[in-house]
Amino acid sequence: MDYALIGGTGLEHFSLTEQSVVSVETPYGEVKAVIGKLAGQELVFMSRHGQNHAVPPHLVNYRGIIWALGELGVRKILATAAVGSLSADYRLGDLVLIDQFLDFTKNRPQTFYDGGQQGVLHIDLTEPYCRDAQKVIIKAAKNLGLVVKNRACYVCTEGPRFETPAEIRMFRILGADVVGMTSVPEVVLARELGMCYATLGMVTNEAAGIADHPLSHAEVMKSMKELEIRVAQLIQATFELLTPDQKCLCASANAEVGKF
Repeated sequence: MDYALIGGTGLEHFSLTEQSVVSVETPYGEVKAVIGKLAGQELVFMSRHGQNHAVPPHLVNYRGIIWALGELGVRKILATAAVGSLSADYRLGDLVLIDQFLDFTKNRPQTFYDGGQQGVLHIDLTEPYCRDAQKVIIKAAKNLGLVVKNRACYVCTEGPRFETPAEIRMFRILGADVVGMTSVPEVVLARELGMCYATLGMVTNEAAGIADHPLSHAEVMKSMKELEIRVAQLIQATFELLTPDQKCLCASANAEVGKF
């Protein structure tokens, strides 16, 4: 299978046809994936948080998920993520493509290469998210008449708590546009295994100090419910346009270690 969809908050039950569940043994534990078809394409669906949103962001088995996708032959990953807005340019209900990230996670392994026999890989992240994959998403959005905002900077926090207003002020000064809890290390690990990776962000709330009310997960889920039809349409249209070839640099990112 060339393609994968990683569903974040609100996409724990994404519907595919001809579904089956497979288990993949990885060095990081057993990972279950759903195999199915969407838009005539066979793909792998991974629910990042599991059914019923049971796994918090700081405990997601990021290495296991990405390794399992590599074992299944995946070349291109479309990931979804609920994000909070830090800027008036990104409003509730907007769809955004993540272009850069700021990493404020604390306790997450971020590499498959821990030294010793595994070696060490200093991955280049000049363009963390695959520009070629992003172009396909933009084209799919235009075909549907949807607006997708591009070039957003995502700040990734450890979670599961929401951020303080002081933290949000700091992130804004540093240039962040949206905030979330999952894109790192997922995007890094995908690049280490030579996969194209793009994140579709869904603005589901305003961050602390910007919103005029306390933040809650219920608010995020309510916003996701209102976005789900557009998101599902865009995901399907994107997979209709994707091709398995990789003309970008993603596939050769780990060439210096020569293991994949």
